[in-house]
Amino acid sequence: MQLEFDFNKGKHVVVSLSGGMDSSTLLLKALNEYETVTALSFDYGQKHRVELERAQSLVNYLNENGHKITYQQIKLDGLVDLLDSALVEGGEDVPEGHYAEDNMKATVVPNRNKIFASITQAVALSVANKTKENTDIALGIHAGDHAIYPDCRQEFRDADDVAFRMGNWDHELVGYWTPYLEGDKFTILQDGEVLCEKLGIDFNEVYSRTNTSYKPMQYNGVWYSDYKSASSVERVEAFIKLGRPDPVEYADEAGPVDYETARIYVEQVLSEYEKEQLTK
Repeated sequence: MQLEFDFNKGKHVVVSLSGGMDSSTLLLKALNEYETVTALSFDYGQKHRVELERAQSLVNYLNENGHKITYQQIKLDGLVDLLDSALVEGGEDVPEGHYAEDNMKATVVPNRNKIFASITQAVALSVANKTKENTDIALGIHAGDHAIYPDCRQEFRDADDVAFRMGNWDHELVGYWTPYLEGDKFTILQDGEVLCEKLGIDFNEVYSRTNTSYKPMQYNGVWYSDYKSASSVERVEAFIKLGRPDPVEYADEAGPVDYETARIYVEQVLSEYEKEQLTK
């Protein structure tokens, strides 16, 4: 259960923006609901660093279309050599399959959300102290990640918030906002479709500027998403449910493929997973 604090929703928000579909939609929602928006992205040596390029591209697109965002990419130099995760450079291969399978635990980055949240909280408190107005931190965590990633659960979020309040003066000026905590990628994408219309921006332009793939591939200088790693399977499933093609370009070991190839593969993975669950 979420803890209750005596806190009014802020005028300002600081968004943790990975460059993925979830946090990018969160950024749109923040633009729709707050007076000022600051977004932070983190370079921690992730293999899918293309997400940082996509985040910058999305911010540029939004700024050009009348939606002002203060944006900063933060380099956590030296951390990559000390982390044990398949997601960082030098780690094991990123596993493939359904996103609820145990082998996806290889994609956990130790304490990642705590690291990101701490920096986001520090920036939010600084904004609050400067403006003397309530400021929120915003995280795009969702229910689809609860099983594999403990730092995406409500219990962790509440405990982290308590620690922040114990360690900082003027903490009452800062709150946290996790609007998708009980949703999944499909509900996030549904909201994104509505938000694009409200903000007067193009859905395909927005989501082509996101990366959900943990195994992106480069051909002739162009980055493509894979469609076999768990994060990509989850993303394609959301687009299947929404009933529209994903504007991101896909590829496999043989080269670029069309969205239909990715869709058919994901539908097979989902079908096989459902059959496995029935036999357990």
